[in-house]
Amino acid sequence: MTIALADELRAVVAPGYVHTAPSEIISYSYDGTFQQRRPDLAVSPASTDEVAQIVKLAKERKTPIIARGASSGLAGGTIPESGGIILNLARMNQIVEIDTDNVCVTAQAGVVTLQLQQAVEKAGLFYPPDPASSRQSTIGGNVATNAGGPRCLKYGVTRDYVIGLTVVLASGDILKLGGKVTKNATGYQLMQLFVGSEGTLGIVTEVTLKLAPLPRARVTAVATFEKLAQASQAVSRIMASGILPATLELMDGTTINVVEDFLQMGLPRHAEAMLLLEQDGTDAGVARADVDRMAEVCRALGAAEVTVATTNAERDQLWRARRSVSAALGRLRPNKLGEDIVVPKSAIPEMIASVRQIASRYELPIPVFGHAGDGNLHPNILFDLRDPDEVRRVECAARDIFRAAIRLGGTLSGEHGIGTLKREFLAEAQGALAVDLSRAIKRVFDPDGLLNPGKVFPTGRGTEGFLADLPTLAGTTPG
Repeated sequence: MTIALADELRAVVAPGYVHTAPSEIISYSYDGTFQQRRPDLAVSPASTDEVAQIVKLAKERKTPIIARGASSGLAGGTIPESGGIILNLARMNQIVEIDTDNVCVTAQAGVVTLQLQQAVEKAGLFYPPDPASSRQSTIGGNVATNAGGPRCLKYGVTRDYVIGLTVVLASGDILKLGGKVTKNATGYQLMQLFVGSEGTLGIVTEVTLKLAPLPRARVTAVATFEKLAQASQAVSRIMASGILPATLELMDGTTINVVEDFLQMGLPRHAEAMLLLEQDGTDAGVARADVDRMAEVCRALGAAEVTVATTNAERDQLWRARRSVSAALGRLRPNKLGEDIVVPKSAIPEMIASVRQIASRYELPIPVFGHAGDGNLHPNILFDLRDPDEVRRVECAARDIFRAAIRLGGTLSGEHGIGTLKREFLAEAQGALAVDLSRAIKRVFDPDGLLNPGKVFPTGRGTEGFLADLPTLAGTTPG
């Protein structure tokens, strides 16, 4: 069947864009996690029409189809569960139009986020969502997971910018939603169903995004605290002061020490927390005044040191530690499970305290960093996939972190999505009724269950040993 399907696909796309060789297939078998499973084949279309034809072939043959961009996701959202076709959208990388009159941009799904940001900034405009993977991640992937980033405290997440979509449905039909209007109260808001649906309802091929004016000024500061409680109080007080920061990032003591081991840049090893504060705007004086007010809040609450950047070079240096977290963690242990929980801002101290207890309980390093201003924290569980006992403890630690977030009024994900890594906990986070309704929506859009199967929804196998069911880069099943 694979040979016949490959021949049919070759009739759709240009020569060389149906990938069947083992050396090609393996490159489409993994994402930004530790998981790996090979598809039957991969295909790289160049247009929405080609995507539609491919989906129709998959439907005729009842073959699963998994859309993929750069596959930088952190929840297993593009790992093929049971073979099938990887639909690689990387060739669809054109910015169709930057419309300065309507202050929006239209781009194909395979456009890299940073490239889009740079292109619109040349026109004096601004696309705020800034996931950490912006140098690799694509706009289609950002829509699929409702990506966020540090600036989303002030500006909102991907969902807040999507005003138009072109989607290929499971039938192969092409659905166009929205457009260049920024207000739309016409009928059900179907467009928003696709944002964050992780490719399970349809395949997004083109996106229209509203833009904002490009800020002329950015001012940045860093505050270090000997006690985490002081930093948490500072976050609460800043948010209650009437200031809406562009960025309010947190690194805990474990993260600070891991980054210092990596960079040797003189970070205070004794500090329990570091806050990165930033404000932007059209007026440098106003931005500086806001940062000075935030700095005063930090000092009043006992910050050991507060540094305000006075030049772009100093600003880049202050950001260096935060931007280096992922690379630093990768040097400490072979594998990591990067979590993405959200709690109410007032619950941040209790959540981090819970993570510390969990780390001690299971004897695992779990640095915590993230977007303190909106309660989106990233506990990263560091481990060695080759150690079955350690993998078992990682499962227990992740389960306890999820349940602690839910207990505190939070949820499983703020920007990474559910994928395979969190699917078994969906009912605990949303309730059984919400999951049933979501399954019903899935059946309407994808009655044969061919679009990215196995993602988002619980499998019924339960939460015990949930990592043991996942295929891994080590080529073995942990546990």
